[in-house]
Amino acid sequence: MATMAECRSALDRLSDNLAGADGDVRSAASLDRSLSCHIKDLDVTFTGRLAGGRIQVLDTVEGPPAEKAEIRLAMTGDDLVALVNGELNFAKAWGSGRVRLEAGFRDLLKLRSLL
Repeated sequence: MATMAECRSALDRLSDNLAGADGDVRSAASLDRSLSCHIKDLDVTFTGRLAGGRIQVLDTVEGPPAEKAEIRLAMTGDDLVALVNGELNFAKAWGSGRVRLEAGFRDLLKLRSLL
């Protein structure tokens, strides 16, 4: 099971990857939205913003997020680490229910390039 530090590190690496991306991925990452990532097996939520092409983690709270972010992710810590390391395909994990992504319809259309 991935630790909280490993999950935070994975989010930082994901932020770096988004910041260095080109084309459609860069465009999708340029949204300015509140963001939460609930790590189900640790029962913690990283909250922050997707802004300026980066993920800015602002807080870590126990349990599910208290406020509903505009973009919401939920998965296990191991799945987060595997996704960022390229060992787990996001679209397949989302389709099978291993990863949950919730956002407004327009944001989902924009984020599809990240899949």
